[in-house]
Amino acid sequence: MSCHSLLRALSASCRAVTTGCRLPATACSLALALFATPAHAQVSGDGFLFRPPRVSLTLRGGWDAASAKGDVFAFATDQLTLGRNDFRGPFGGLDVAVSVLPRLDITLSTSVSATSAPSEFRDWVDLNDLPIEQTTSLRRVPVSLGFRAYLMARGHSIGQFAWVPARFSPYVGAGGGFMWYRFRQEGDFIDFQTTNVFPDVFESSDWTPTAHAAVGLDYWLTPVFGLNAEGKYNWAKAKLGTDFSGFGRIDLSGYMTTVGLSVRF
Repeated sequence: MSCHSLLRALSASCRAVTTGCRLPATACSLALALFATPAHAQVSGDGFLFRPPRVSLTLRGGWDAASAKGDVFAFATDQLTLGRNDFRGPFGGLDVAVSVLPRLDITLSTSVSATSAPSEFRDWVDLNDLPIEQTTSLRRVPVSLGFRAYLMARGHSIGQFAWVPARFSPYVGAGGGFMWYRFRQEGDFIDFQTTNVFPDVFESSDWTPTAHAAVGLDYWLTPVFGLNAEGKYNWAKAKLGTDFSGFGRIDLSGYMTTVGLSVRF
């Protein structure tokens, strides 16, 4: 007999005994507790036994719209056949959330976004009247610690032995951490003082502080598995390396729209 069937049978027996013999209800509760497994929030029917789930994992993907502002992006879009949309693209990420209060989670989040676009100088060609071509790429990897504050109860308890989750759970969130980035240009370039064309690679990479704000919604298909939708804005700026001397700080901020698959236990 399964654990769940045994609990149902014990519960029925307790009702029969208390009806016929007027035994205290606490005696039956104690008997059920002795046969139950207290260490985990077991799934039972439409909810969890004994307590709400403590941890959730969300694997997410979506669209990363980098703001692409600042001196280096202005140079790239003015001199080269690039637009700000060339620095926007898909990304993937992972969130780990731990419940610390009924409506509050602490979260650890990371994601990876990468774009790469070919280009050429808009107003210059080489001595053979051919385009001067290069490739520009941007990669960002934020790692942040934050919180989610849920706007309504995520479920309700039924007696002492079950917790039934709500179907929808909207939330707001914020946090901060560090972002690793790499901005790279490889190909042919112009020395504007001599008008000579030369091949080269220019690259800058580093860690920099970041902060974010988010709004999202959990939709639970079952007590364990659900879908997540979230919008997040990251703020980050970084000093460029010596390959880009003369340029101001690179703006790594941007807006993320995501969907994800969540599991909780």
